Amino acid sequence: MIEVNGLVKTFGKTKALDGLSCKINDGCLYGLVGSNGAGKSTLLRLLSGIYKADSGSISYDGKPVYDNPEVKNDIVFIADDLYFASLSSMESMAKLYKALYKSFDMKRFKDLAELFRLNTKANISTFSKGMKRQAAMILGLAARPKYLFFDETFDGLDPVMRNLVKKVIYNDAAERGTTVIISSHSLRELEDTCDQLALLHRGGIVLESDVQDLKTSLFKVQTAFSEPFGREKFEGIDIKEYTQRGSVAVFIARGDRDAALAAIREMKPLVLDSLPLNLEEVFVYELAALGYTFDDVPL
Repeated sequence: MIEVNGLVKTFGKTKALDGLSCKINDGCLYGLVGSNGAGKSTLLRLLSGIYKADSGSISYDGKPVYDNPEVKNDIVFIADDLYFASLSSMESMAKLYKALYKSFDMKRFKDLAELFRLNTKANISTFSKGMKRQAAMILGLAARPKYLFFDETFDGLDPVMRNLVKKVIYNDAAERGTTVIISSHSLRELEDTCDQLALLHRGGIVLESDVQDLKTSLFKVQTAFSEPFGREKFEGIDIKEYTQRGSVAVFIARGDRDAALAAIREMKPLVLDSLPLNLEEVFVYELAALGYTFDDVPL
């Protein structure tokens, strides 16, 4: 298990993380989303032992990660800004990884390269952005780490390749119990990929929950009435977004969902449904509640 307690990291006058705490179970597919500058990349670099925290702690089954080769040997971090040695091929990078990681599996490397149809002898500098990301992922998976961290995993990948990457990551997590942490702005990808989700803002976790059971005070309602009505009919319900077409209204609200639905039932609606929220809606409205919104900007 990864345990993070009261993590603080500053760069000059900028506080990237401000007392962040979380627990990530073994074998979990854990997604990180958040506003720009929320601290996602900083957290991944701290978890990988690249950065040293100003205060707070990170432990892997009770062991610290910073300046600890034993723990780092179980971690592969694939950064957003990929780096490969100058004039290197995938084969030469595989030899470097094999020297660094005791568990590096050369057969796994060759099998994945064949699956992704990449030329392991070619100079990586000739690869496209998406191909470079595939190469980094192949090298990382072939290292057989216990912990695998991705920053913007799907950036530069076409839809077919994204699906293949997700399948490979799923299989690794399922078969080997790999703990995978994914940072992404693609909420749809995380919704399809992860078991748990953490929403970061200004260096802290705003929301942490199982993806299938988001613990948020937001909810969506669809209802209809036979008589004319408008938004004012739902006075007392904290509505964040409201749309109405004819006799059918759909709105997103915050608060006690059961109490709101009970109040609407007393109005004798023709239709009343509680609809699931997608990740993008949760993301937008949770951050809007914290002041991260640009609705008032004139266009």
